[in-house]
Amino acid sequence: MDTVLELTKENIQEIVDASMQQVVVLGFWAEQSPESVDLGQVLTHIAQQQAGRFILARINCEIEIEIANYFQVQNLPTTLILHEGKPVDGFSGVKDTAEILQLLDQHLPPQWQLALNEAKTLLAEQDWHNALPLLKRAFDENPIAEVSLVYCDAQLMAGELIEAESLLDSVGLADQDGYYQSLKAKLALALEAADTPEIRLLQSAFDNNPDNIEAIISLVKALHQASRNEEALALIFEPLKKDVNAGNGDVKHVFLEILTALGQGHLLANQYRRRLYTLLY
Repeated sequence: MDTVLELTKENIQEIVDASMQQVVVLGFWAEQSPESVDLGQVLTHIAQQQAGRFILARINCEIEIEIANYFQVQNLPTTLILHEGKPVDGFSGVKDTAEILQLLDQHLPPQWQLALNEAKTLLAEQDWHNALPLLKRAFDENPIAEVSLVYCDAQLMAGELIEAESLLDSVGLADQDGYYQSLKAKLALALEAADTPEIRLLQSAFDNNPDNIEAIISLVKALHQASRNEEALALIFEPLKKDVNAGNGDVKHVFLEILTALGQGHLLANQYRRRLYTLLY
């Protein structure tokens, strides 16, 4: 459903039904009331900025007289907040943006909750790529267990095992429910699968000669293939910090290959791109 729409007799039932799941703001206005026209523009701007936190339904009282009478509108402008099919709050007259936002915040879900809900829908479709930025936003705003667990789930789908492990470690004992235990088991299996004999041999060769560029590159490539990208990037970035042309440019080449494979929207890749730019410029 659109964020901003005109309420009529034809779609009023649809709007009332929508209010069972989402807050609807009713804005009553008329051309003969300039104040109501101005307030309608303010409400429209807020609705567009709030990214779907509520639906704004505008009612032209010169046309939809029956609707205005049904809601007992006596003065213009009038603004009502509709939830679960009935008005729960509102005001007559004009308020500024700050006052309106303060009132709305009493009835609307926080931004992190909306981001979390959208991410859950995406994860149900296995779309972890688009879910991760939403979950990072939700986690940064409110790093509670409810968010951490879903964020961990997305990180596991993306193969980011270290980040997933860190998120699980942040969950307190009281929140270690069945979902937590399921993610813990998934992580254990993923870590076991990622710790291959080949990686152990390459790790041993690197440990014996940590300055050997070939040993670093071989280990980094194997870690990347096992989706252990955070380890791979941290490892290969060390020689780049000393010399951006290390290994005759081979180190930077492999580093950039991994970033390209992860994609433009990948949070870890973006982090290391910024680090490389810092070295170059």
